[in-house]
Amino acid sequence: MTFSRLVWIGGIGLVSSFELCAQAVAPMNPGRHRVEILSSADGSMQPSYITVPEPRSAPERAPLVVVLHTWSFDLDQRQPELEAEAAARGWLLLAPNFRGRNDHPEACGSPLAQQDILDAVAWVRRRYPVDDRRIYVLGLSGGGFMTMLMAARRPELWAAASAWVGISDLGDWYSAHREDNFGRMIRSCFGGTPDGNRTIANEMAARSPLRYISPQLKVPLDLAAGRSDTVVSIRHSLRAMQALAPDAVRDDEIALLLGSGPGLTRPAPSDTAADPLLGRRIFLRRQARSSRITIFDGGHEWIARAAVAWLAQHQKP
Repeated sequence: MTFSRLVWIGGIGLVSSFELCAQAVAPMNPGRHRVEILSSADGSMQPSYITVPEPRSAPERAPLVVVLHTWSFDLDQRQPELEAEAAARGWLLLAPNFRGRNDHPEACGSPLAQQDILDAVAWVRRRYPVDDRRIYVLGLSGGGFMTMLMAARRPELWAAASAWVGISDLGDWYSAHREDNFGRMIRSCFGGTPDGNRTIANEMAARSPLRYISPQLKVPLDLAAGRSDTVVSIRHSLRAMQALAPDAVRDDEIALLLGSGPGLTRPAPSDTAADPLLGRRIFLRRQARSSRITIFDGGHEWIARAAVAWLAQHQKP
């Protein structure tokens, strides 16, 4: 049975008549395709890109990796290294818009933005032979923020999540950027500043991953940040790891990593281990159950091959 035949039989019975009008047949040809997906939250049509891998000789269900765009961009942002990694592994690649760049209230981790991601994943699962044990989510910067938020809010969906240089606390990030363009964008999202406004401060907290990350989180979460990042402080990833595992990283170690010195005075063996896929010096790497954090020699960036390799190690029972 071919890839397209398997999709057609498995999904068509679950598609509503409204959806059929908007997207009669899911694209089956290998390549990147723009699709329109019905929002179950407000009835609007929301765009996504689905990249279909080259067909393989034997039919199989493909892993699905969901990439979340960065803070100031939308679904048209390209990630060539990630796209190449997904193609080489035969993975489906989904890039939802989740209300676009973070400069208006419907974006920035809103319930609408969260539901757009869930709706896009559900749309793909109905139409393609997805391996439900291997659905992954990852992102960089604002995408790392949404990755942490979606992993914490809907952990049952994901086999694993990888968040790079992500924002875990919107209020803290606003404090660092109130005078620049990021600060302006946040004020556009929330209708003003949280300074002296408890309603806005509470709404920022409600959209922040730190509100939901806890030691009870079951989805494996990969946190990574460049120590020299001047856009999103490594504090965001380190605090997220502390929320996952309070004993994983001490406050005095965070202070050393935030400082200008060489780093930890008493590193653990894992903190100095080499990682050929990362290809960078590691200042801190800690594991807590199935999750981990890496502080590496770098800035506001990610290394997609390392993220994908880590995701590939995980699948649901």
